[in-house]
Amino acid sequence: MEVIEYMQQLGLQARKAGREISKADSGKKNLALLKIAEAIAKNKEALVVENQKDLDAGKKNGLDSALLDRLELTSARIDSMIEGLNQVAALADPVGEITDLGYRPSGIQVGQMRVPLGVIGIIYESRPNVTVDAAALCLKSGNACILRGGSEAIYSNQAIAACITEGLKSADLPAEAVQVVKTTDRAAVGELVTMNQYVDVIVPRGGKGLIERISRDATISVIKHLDGICHVYIDGKAGITKAIDIAFNAKTHRYGVCNAMETLLVAEGCAGDVLPLLAEKYRQEGVELRGCLKTCSLIPGCIRATEEDWDTEYLAPILSIKIVDDMDEAIEHINQHSSGHTETIVTEDYTLARRFLREVDSSSVMVNASTRFADGFEYGLGAEIGISTDKLHARGPVGLNGLTSLKYIVLGDGQIRV
Repeated sequence: MEVIEYMQQLGLQARKAGREISKADSGKKNLALLKIAEAIAKNKEALVVENQKDLDAGKKNGLDSALLDRLELTSARIDSMIEGLNQVAALADPVGEITDLGYRPSGIQVGQMRVPLGVIGIIYESRPNVTVDAAALCLKSGNACILRGGSEAIYSNQAIAACITEGLKSADLPAEAVQVVKTTDRAAVGELVTMNQYVDVIVPRGGKGLIERISRDATISVIKHLDGICHVYIDGKAGITKAIDIAFNAKTHRYGVCNAMETLLVAEGCAGDVLPLLAEKYRQEGVELRGCLKTCSLIPGCIRATEEDWDTEYLAPILSIKIVDDMDEAIEHINQHSSGHTETIVTEDYTLARRFLREVDSSSVMVNASTRFADGFEYGLGAEIGISTDKLHARGPVGLNGLTSLKYIVLGDGQIRV
């Protein structure tokens, strides 16, 4: 009962603060973001100390290397958080923007105005930088938020929350506009996703199990993606050096992230030139390769892939490889096995590239670029609150516009309907 009462109190405070933050002008919201950035910079050493408590506990509890990597707050990652806040502050404020305003025969003008969603509940695992990204985007888009990080990052998240509170108060905005849940009790999640009277949207960020649970239990609209089964297709007309660089980066830049490549597709016409060179680079990085029969014949030591491999998000130094006849087979494979997150083609054929962009049904589709660019920060959104593979409201990296909605507005001068 204590957890329920606590969460209800957070909801009540968030709804009240949301009304205030929705009315705040751009200057005040930007000031809050800059003050939060200053507080984080000032408390950088303290953040590292608190983060180390989480890392020590994680190692003691047997967290795997991918989760520990997500959990760690390095100096560079803290600097990236600060840069993200500054970038969001520099972005145009979407709230109040009026579009498509036009006259009707009656003389009225009809258009649409962009408005905040209200109160956003965000549930996430491991990555404490999400606390800053979520707070920044919600504030700039005029939303209040309730943030529930994983128990493995409790010290890091509370330290960041103190910096956020400091920044909000410095800008004379309600501290309750961003509330980080202090309890690690799992019952808090169940309560948050059913508080329809206080929360307008839920955004889960984490593993497939978490997102499936939230999607199943929530009585509130959910913005989500389940898996990051991303593909790189190397076409027969690809530049070999370019293809190798992209495929290597897409897999090895970071393993435990949703935009890492999990399956490499290679046109048969260039497989003999590309795969032996790529396999050697992967071997040096310790990447386990699992391939189709043709792939195994080209790469010594390659493990034969199973059907399950094509549908697996490894989040680890493991890669499945399939040699395909042409782009038609590549697209068919992607649309069958992809999670709808991110796919890229490497080719010098402009016509094929345009077909790939048009026919691949994913939230981000790329030409001659690593899948690792599928990220709100890299897209110029300042930060992202998550990736959406849904097809309604928001799709792809969810930035400021994804945290707003549209309402119709009508401007008249005394007109009445006859």
